[in-house]
Amino acid sequence: MKIEQLKPAPGSRKKAKRIGRGPGSGHGKTATKGHKGQKARSGGAKGAGFEGGQMPIQRRLPKRGFTNMSHKQYAIINVGRISELGLTEITPQILLEKKVISSLRDGLKILGGGEVKGPVTVSANLFSRSAIKKITEAGGKTEVI
Repeated sequence: MKIEQLKPAPGSRKKAKRIGRGPGSGHGKTATKGHKGQKARSGGAKGAGFEGGQMPIQRRLPKRGFTNMSHKQYAIINVGRISELGLTEITPQILLEKKVISSLRDGLKILGGGEVKGPVTVSANLFSRSAIKKITEAGGKTEVI
């Protein structure tokens, strides 16, 4: 069998309905829109959320809360997870390569959960106080990016 011999199964492909092409087409005159009325007019389709003039649900429900536009979303990791990697130098790029974090978002924050086993140099955007304390007590260094 050759590619030019391939064709769809019989009945699986249907011709498009050609509306407004005269009386011989069977879809002439009103072009399947019926007689008069809102939907027969041009631009008659109302937008999503239109409820026939009734107050739409998105306007009936009260607004709640506040979205802080300057909020930063940091990728977070505990110091215990860092020491499990067994590396002497940790950067956000290394954590991405090792798939410890899925994305950097607005940066990396190191938290103080777990224990640090050996000296390690950690580069990140933010550190918690407990993380700094644990890393320095283990003989390591913290570098703010």
